[in-house]
Amino acid sequence: MAKTNFGNLLKSLRIKKELSLRDVCKLTEYDPSNWSKIERGKMFPPSNIVILNKWAKVLGLKGKEIQDFTDQAIVAQGMIPKEILSEKDIVEHLPAFFRTLRNKKPNKEEIERMIRLIEKI
Repeated sequence: MAKTNFGNLLKSLRIKKELSLRDVCKLTEYDPSNWSKIERGKMFPPSNIVILNKWAKVLGLKGKEIQDFTDQAIVAQGMIPKEILSEKDIVEHLPAFFRTLRNKKPNKEEIERMIRLIEKI
């Protein structure tokens, strides 16, 4: 599921930027076949942060969006227990949780959503 979620995100960002699969692969210097497999949830995204940051920049992401993008790639790799990944509400809040762990202050809305989620559990 997380693999598919990241694949959907990757594809939507590429389309939003109006890039064909081949165009984005030329810009990122990544294999088109593997990119397609990631978009379709058939392959995990790379774990290399340098590669993920390059992708994020080519896809037009900035600041916090880049970190959220790389966090979602990490989640897609299955580095988080499956019982957590099976909870859609939890998965949606993982980027804010990761920022908090990195001592980066979440915004008020993110804090309120995390509180509601914790209360629900």
